[in-house]
Amino acid sequence: MTNQPDEYYIEQTLNGNVNYYAFLVERYQQMVFTLTIRIVKNREVAEEISQDVFVKAYENLERFKGESKFSTWIYKIAYYASLDTIKRNKRQLNFENIETINEINFEKVQDALQSLQDKERKIIINNALFKLSEDERVILTLFYFEEMSIKEISKVVNLSLDNIKIKLFRSRKKLASILKNVIDPQTINLR
Repeated sequence: MTNQPDEYYIEQTLNGNVNYYAFLVERYQQMVFTLTIRIVKNREVAEEISQDVFVKAYENLERFKGESKFSTWIYKIAYYASLDTIKRNKRQLNFENIETINEINFEKVQDALQSLQDKERKIIINNALFKLSEDERVILTLFYFEEMSIKEISKVVNLSLDNIKIKLFRSRKKLASILKNVIDPQTINLR
């Protein structure tokens, strides 16, 4: 039952079987949280926004027309909810390292040194991501971590395909520059 397409759960929810909405929440909660934390940089605020996103999506589910993927639609809600929160607060939200937030289940790494190097790379990359602007962070997150296409990102952030391509190129270049200043090329192999 859990490997049904999103449309199945949407249809069931709209037909009054509200328990089916939980499958959509479970499927996208981590991705929504990852996006919001990268924008607002605060765990508690990101958790609150994530909950609000799913409530808002539920309340507006009948407006989802299927012109894009459900994931794109919910990312768009999360993106704008995060930006609205930042605008509302008008203060610098506390920085929190994503490493403590976005725990990913890794297979056991046999070589402890390699595991340590991987962790150090992630910390360095996460810290570098936080030096980018919100829109740069969002575009890189959606493209690399959420593996969304340029077309899907365009729908989420309401920018043209060409604009996304340009921002993605510039964001990668800026991230590479930040990483180059932080890391000795001998220490880490950037791919």
